Amino acid sequence: MSHPIQHSFSQFFSEGHYETQSETLDVDLKSKKLLIGIPMESTLYESRVSIVPNSVRTLIGYGHRILVEKDAGKSSNYSDRDYTEAGAEISVTKEAVFKCSIIVKISPPTVEEIEMMNDGAILISAIQIPILTQEYIHALQKKRITALAMEYLQSDDGSFPVVRIMSEIAGMSAILVAAEYMNINKGGRGILLGGVSGVPPAKVVILGAGVVGEFAAKAALGLGASIRVFDNDITKLMRLQALVGRQLHTSSINPVYLAYQLTSADVVIGAIHSKHGRTPIIVTEEMVSKMKDGSVIVDVSIDQGGCIETSEMTTLKNPTFVKHGVTHYCVPNIASNVSRTASSAVSNILTPLLIKAGSDLAFDNILYRSPGIRNGCYTFMGCLTNEYIAKRFGLKYTNLNLILASKA
Repeated sequence: MSHPIQHSFSQFFSEGHYETQSETLDVDLKSKKLLIGIPMESTLYESRVSIVPNSVRTLIGYGHRILVEKDAGKSSNYSDRDYTEAGAEISVTKEAVFKCSIIVKISPPTVEEIEMMNDGAILISAIQIPILTQEYIHALQKKRITALAMEYLQSDDGSFPVVRIMSEIAGMSAILVAAEYMNINKGGRGILLGGVSGVPPAKVVILGAGVVGEFAAKAALGLGASIRVFDNDITKLMRLQALVGRQLHTSSINPVYLAYQLTSADVVIGAIHSKHGRTPIIVTEEMVSKMKDGSVIVDVSIDQGGCIETSEMTTLKNPTFVKHGVTHYCVPNIASNVSRTASSAVSNILTPLLIKAGSDLAFDNILYRSPGIRNGCYTFMGCLTNEYIAKRFGLKYTNLNLILASKA
């Protein structure tokens, strides 16, 4: 048996885009023309859209057909006219969109929406494992859906491009949100984040030196704040200082020293990420109770349970609550607050994948050649190919590599 040609995620998205093409004779074997459906997001307070009009132009240029549900881009300030001018078709019914061969969404579809899909269709969306249900998996299996989780699409350096770009947005947004809620009319202490001549800046404590922490630190420094960064991974702290290009006040997570810093903090950003399970609690309720009245906590880790004991999940409609005199902002989809930017970022990652899907005669070929794309596939033609999900619900697990090898 011949071995597949392996392509890294980065190569996958850049391969052939700017190469000079040799002149060839026209033959019957042509690219596959796709029918791509972009439905309106049904999840509460989800404002993003999966494919933006600029990307639609690109896909139309490759000969694909795009069907967009009416008002799908409205929350991101993309009108139906923007989509039609880009070459897309507008559907007034959700059913017609879900009959497309490829469905591209931000949040996972509901069970009712899966029922609308054609057998053997391809779904590209987030999977959101914390709220995943067995009913959802059964619905995909019944329809023999091939489903890709966009947050598990992996690059050759081990990173996850969609997660990273959303983390960049979340880090910057967290600082801007904190700056807003320090205003007196928002219940804050009436402090300007960066201070002015003769007045010291606000003090920002950042928990975690990953991507969220990195961009939160850059945003806070850019606004002139004084920051403290805590992380138990010293390599991450060193990397952060190198990326920022200046000496920072950093520390490992020592409970005594952390508690001391929190008593004088104006803003606390929770940016701790857990690879498995719930995020560990770094800040206890006792620590929060000793913080200054009117200070602000933005817990970006809330989608994994939160790294601050007093954190409770909130929504974009009701984003804050006050506990021990401290304003808590715990919105899990914080990137939806800047939906136009977030939509463009996701669209830029997914569009090359759709282009490549059309250049192959079968979607199997992409999975066969690209380990990074294969990593995001959790059901293939109805077979559950994610071992973690299979064990979680006690379902049958099928190794995707074996399926693809048998088709080779």
